[in-house]
Amino acid sequence: MVVVTYDVDVTETAGAKRLRRVARICESMGVRVQNSVFEVMLDQAKFVQLKQRLNTVIDPVQDSIRFYLLGTHYKHRIDSLGKPLRIQQDGDLIL
Repeated sequence: MVVVTYDVDVTETAGAKRLRRVARICESMGVRVQNSVFEVMLDQAKFVQLKQRLNTVIDPVQDSIRFYLLGTHYKHRIDSLGKPLRIQQDGDLIL
């Protein structure tokens, strides 16, 4: 489990475009838990791929992305208040 947070400077039009691209990349690999926060389940190879994809989008002078590596025993490291997530990444999905 990796928590991805980002802060993209949107004071210019190009920043809003970068913000949308960063969000789309994160949505393709994980679950949004707050506006600029995603929980992502991935192995080391996918983690490297995610970082490379995001690095090609951001402006390293104006934007920042942080990765919190929670590991495989993440359930005991996450505590929350308020409404629960609609989808749990590691839960059973019945269609």
